[in-house]
Amino acid sequence: MKGFRRWQRTLILSLLSLSVLAPLVFVSYRLQVFTSVVSGRRDFVDDFSSVTYRTDPLRLNAIEQEDAEELEEPKQVVYEEKDYGLRSNHISQKFSDSEDKIEGYRNNLSERNEFDHDKRQDQEAQEKGLSSTDGDENIFITTVMHNQDVHPESQKMTDENVKVTEKQSSSKATQTQHNQVSSLQSRRVTNQKVEEIKDQIVRARAYLGFAPPGSNSHLVKELKLRIREMEHAVGEATKDSDLSRSALQKARHMEATLSKANRAYPDCTAMAAKLRAMNHNAEEQLRSQQHQAAYLLHLAARTTPKGLHCLSMKLTADYFGLKPEDRKLPDENKIHDPKLYHYAVFSDNILACAVVVNSTVSNAKEPEKLVFHVVTNSLNFPAISMWFLLNPPSKATVHIQSTEIVEWLPKHNIFKDLNSSDPRYTSELNYLRFYLPDIFPNLNKILLFDHDVVVQQDLSRLWNANMNGKVIAAVGTCQEGEISFHRMDTFINFSDPFIAERFDANACTWAFGMNLFDLQLWRRHNLTAVYHRYLQMGSKRPLWNIGSLPLGWLTFYNKTLVLDRRWHILGLGYDSGVDTNEIGRAAVIHYDGIRKPWLDVAMGRYRSYWTKFINFDHPILQRCNIQT
Repeated sequence: MKGFRRWQRTLILSLLSLSVLAPLVFVSYRLQVFTSVVSGRRDFVDDFSSVTYRTDPLRLNAIEQEDAEELEEPKQVVYEEKDYGLRSNHISQKFSDSEDKIEGYRNNLSERNEFDHDKRQDQEAQEKGLSSTDGDENIFITTVMHNQDVHPESQKMTDENVKVTEKQSSSKATQTQHNQVSSLQSRRVTNQKVEEIKDQIVRARAYLGFAPPGSNSHLVKELKLRIREMEHAVGEATKDSDLSRSALQKARHMEATLSKANRAYPDCTAMAAKLRAMNHNAEEQLRSQQHQAAYLLHLAARTTPKGLHCLSMKLTADYFGLKPEDRKLPDENKIHDPKLYHYAVFSDNILACAVVVNSTVSNAKEPEKLVFHVVTNSLNFPAISMWFLLNPPSKATVHIQSTEIVEWLPKHNIFKDLNSSDPRYTSELNYLRFYLPDIFPNLNKILLFDHDVVVQQDLSRLWNANMNGKVIAAVGTCQEGEISFHRMDTFINFSDPFIAERFDANACTWAFGMNLFDLQLWRRHNLTAVYHRYLQMGSKRPLWNIGSLPLGWLTFYNKTLVLDRRWHILGLGYDSGVDTNEIGRAAVIHYDGIRKPWLDVAMGRYRSYWTKFINFDHPILQRCNIQT
């Protein structure tokens, strides 16, 4: 029993001794290891200081530089257009926002330092008497202007920066200037991301073309998914600011998917052929759609709007509801007075005639001297007459005349034999202009309007113009570079010997729409007979294109007085680029072309010049739902 207790005490004492000695041994071992590590690190630092640095640019770009060095001269990295943007976004997406802010701050400081450095170098060059090139002078001027706008405190900082950077070489300054220009150009490009996304979609569709028909592989599914995502993300965006953050994120995913597809289909020749085929198909579709759009536009131009048809029917019904004595317009005694200003309009359009009359009267200094002769066909004669009975112009006189009472007009219209669906070429109203002396036998002068014009100024000065023995006064269209420019050989066949011997292909052309005619000289030269001769010759062989304009050039050849173009501005029915300043200065504006102002296909930017001369609150217009 005593031996057991002695053994127990001995075990307890041994354990106590071990618990005291073990920590001492462990601490002494750790001290020895730490001392050896410190001495080894000091030796490593001494050895590392003797190592020569490698000047590998790729590795240097990857190493973080010190802040002081970056402020002195930041690392300039110029990316090519193909490598910019989406290619590396999937690698650095977590740090892109913060890096952009830091880089922008660095570039601002760098630009300031480099501008001031250039100024210091130019000053030193002038002191040494060195000659500079024109480009250096431009840079110097730009630098001086920049420094004049700097705040005094900033100028003081700049002077200190100049002292630091004046030791840099001129080649670095030139490189920095190039980088500044590149950065300015990149800021101007506001749709670069949008274009890159669209290019991604095209590439993805090209890769889908390589997949076998009916393929349902994982890559095909991923490409289709990415295409849907990108099309939904870009939507109708036209600039980078329209894109959301999710769109940029999806663009990175798309780039990763395209990288997979590139590895799956590495054949560049096949890809190029596929892209050429896609480009060809897109061009074919574009041409087809353009042809269809042009056809629909011409169809709309030849179709009478529902509102105008309704207006014509209601006015016709109201006209025949009147007594015969109530159908006469006032002041009919003035229609043969040669001392007044006579205007002629050949039209079957009610609102068009109304605008011509209203715009001319509203701008006339002496509206009581104005007489309007509206000549129309028998179908529209009641409606136009009723309109002016309901809406008589202030002080001016209106005379409505039907083509039925002109018995001597040709009963057969040869232009209907050409099978043209355009009424501008087949309507007899378009060719009545060649019978003006016969239609108005008591008049000496007359000013002819097309029904698609708007008068903006008083035209009395034109009536008093010296015609210099010419029969017609018109605005020329022979100035190259103008949208209305025409050559005679464009519409007239100069390969015919009869034409080539009598006319000059370079002669100045002119336009119908607003033309002043001396009817006395017309009768003296018997120009209507000249017109008939060319008309008959053209019906037997191709001498001119269809339309009244080439016939006018032939009939009035060398008998035209060319007016200043401010009298008559053309193009509002087909050209969207007519200068609004020229429109404002013009005496007459002309909606020549197929996009007439009363049609739904009219150009919106010009329509207000026409609509302001119609009262759309008129009850009959309201009943036919005719609106602005």
